[in-house]
This record gives sequence, C-alpha cells and structure tokens, in this order.
Amino acid sequence: MQLEITPVQAVACCSPLARDPLSEADAERIAPLLKALADPVRLRLISLVASHEGGEACVCDLSDAFDLTQPTISHHLKVLHEVGLLDREKRGVWVYYRARLEALDGLAALMGGTAK
Repeated sequence: MQLEITPVQAVACCSPLARDPLSEADAERIAPLLKALADPVRLRLISLVASHEGGEACVCDLSDAFDLTQPTISHHLKVLHEVGLLDREKRGVWVYYRARLEALDGLAALMGGTAK
C-alpha cells in the first residue's frame, strides 16, 4: 500500500525549481497547492489570515474584506485547509484559521531557488 503525501509534504521534500527539475509525480502532487493559491480570493485570504493579529482569524474577521457571502468565504477557506495551507479550530459557533507558515516557507523555498 502506497502512502499518499499532501501537496505541502511534496513541496517540503523537493529541491528548488532552479536547482533540480521536478519529477512528474512531484509536479502532480504540488499542482493542487498552486491551484489553490491561484485564485485571487484565496490568495488574499491566506494573506489576511497570516498577517492577522495573533496569526489567526475567524471567518467573522474576514468577511468585511470581501463582497462575498460568508458561505463563499468559508468555501475558499476550506480549499486552503484541504491543501494544507491553513489549520482550523472550531470554537463555539466560529471556526478560526491559522496559516501553516512551514507550508508557505516550503513553497517560497521551492519557488525562490534557496536550498531547503
């Protein structure tokens, strides 16, 4: 039985793009992460969460930044969570999100050409 690795784990184990070419398998595993970030709303959401006071934010903290419904914002946050860019914790009726900085650092290293 082969264990599946997440897009975040794939990024962490890859050499920077400028140093070594990606294998087809690694490219397939990393693509969902980049696809999730390619959406302007999700890109803004990860930035808002990561830069929010205390490094975490509730949907209620993020809604005013968009002309979108709360369920739409929640959907985008779910996509970011599913690819491993956000952690989430339910507290009462609200869900709080925290950026996984190690995932962002791994992505930066992959794109920036620095050794990991």
